[in-house]
Amino acid sequence: MAPCSSYSSSIAVAGTSYSDGSSAVTTSRPAPPLPLPLQPVKISPPSRLNNIHLFEDMSETFEGYERQYCELSATLSKKCTSATLLDGEQKKQKISEVKTGIEEAESLIRKMDVEARNLPPNVKAVLLAKLREYKSDLNNLKSEIKRIASTNLNQAARDELLESGMADAAAVSADQRGRLLISTERLNKSSDRVRDSRRTMLETEELGVSLLQDLHQQRQSLLHAHGTLHGVDENISKSKKIMTNISRRMSRNKWIIGFMVTILIVAIILILYFKLK
Repeated sequence: MAPCSSYSSSIAVAGTSYSDGSSAVTTSRPAPPLPLPLQPVKISPPSRLNNIHLFEDMSETFEGYERQYCELSATLSKKCTSATLLDGEQKKQKISEVKTGIEEAESLIRKMDVEARNLPPNVKAVLLAKLREYKSDLNNLKSEIKRIASTNLNQAARDELLESGMADAAAVSADQRGRLLISTERLNKSSDRVRDSRRTMLETEELGVSLLQDLHQQRQSLLHAHGTLHGVDENISKSKKIMTNISRRMSRNKWIIGFMVTILIVAIILILYFKLK
């Protein structure tokens, strides 16, 4: 936890100089023996005096909030330390008190932030830096209390689990044992069915392999038949060409024979004509 130092006001009071060059209320007394004329008195404007009083009031308010925060922060740190040494309901109560105190600390920090932002820029920068340290310390405190609370929850969960486990072990009866035996028997039957299914699956796999082999052989036979048919097709084509050639030769021979018969008939007719003539 960062040290909480008392806030030292940086606002000038009467008799000092301001950053804009104006001076506070000053008076000069003439020496008693010499009746010299009085020096002119330079009086600050009323609005500046009002601002001085306002800033002083605000700085006092900030100091009050800061003092409360420091006291509360120290108290919360002690409670966190003591919470780690407690157990059960006392620890829960202490954690609840710390969480409530953290909410109050956050409220004080917000109030200090509002007060600091209304102060002059040079003072505001210092106070806002201090507030950032306070917020960081408060976040560390939150992380610590969360860790303690989670440890408490984990311990409570372990205790509850152990208690429930012991209660369940003590509550085991003959009926539950019978149910366990029935469940075991069902598991054994299920295992038998699984083994039967596996055996059937292996038989089906063997049958499938056999069918694949038969199909492969049939495929080879079909390929061989296809090759044979292709050879027969070629032979038929050759035979068709031979038959075509034979048909052409026969047609030619018919024409030749017909021509020769015609010549012979003409010759016979001529011979008979000349003989009869």
